[in-house]
Amino acid sequence: MTTPRDLLIVTMDMASGSPPERGDLSLALAGAEAIDLLGAQAIRLDGGHIVPSNGQAVTDRLLDEAASSLARQAPYESVGDWLWRRGRGLSAAYLVALEAEGQLTPQRRHRWMPFGTSRMVLTDSPARRLAADRWTSDEPILAALAAAVGVGDERTADSPNVADDAVATVLAAVNDALTELAVERQRRAIDGAAFDNIWRGE
Repeated sequence: MTTPRDLLIVTMDMASGSPPERGDLSLALAGAEAIDLLGAQAIRLDGGHIVPSNGQAVTDRLLDEAASSLARQAPYESVGDWLWRRGRGLSAAYLVALEAEGQLTPQRRHRWMPFGTSRMVLTDSPARRLAADRWTSDEPILAALAAAVGVGDERTADSPNVADDAVATVLAAVNDALTELAVERQRRAIDGAAFDNIWRGE
């Protein structure tokens, strides 16, 4: 399993109340991909920019897609730019992948429930158990990514339990991107409320 897959599984298993926004989760998944690519030495960071390198072969299809999409010549992408570009629709792509692998299954709703007849839930798979083990062991990278989308401890700007500087840089970039997205949502909500007030004559 990979960190993005573990993150998605943990998020589905552990999120209380409303699930994370898809945009938030997609940004965190992109950060998880960057961290796994660092671990495989498929990339390195140079001044906050992602530089492809020749490391271990990446066997996961989505991680391979991520590696293949990297800018191969200078100027290389910043970590923040990578998160926004790679993260677009990424949570949906991982959900499709888990469903194709049989790790998600439809759960039927009660007959009286209107509209949608089912929703996708996790199966009791080895991947789910491995993700749960990683979660319960308080592995700092998974914990930091989950916290960033509101699962587990509150998000913090720094990650004191992560010793690797490059990984810490990615986690900080994820937090920055999530903050930027939250500000943009708030701005749109305010603009929408002001527009509604105009129509109501307020």
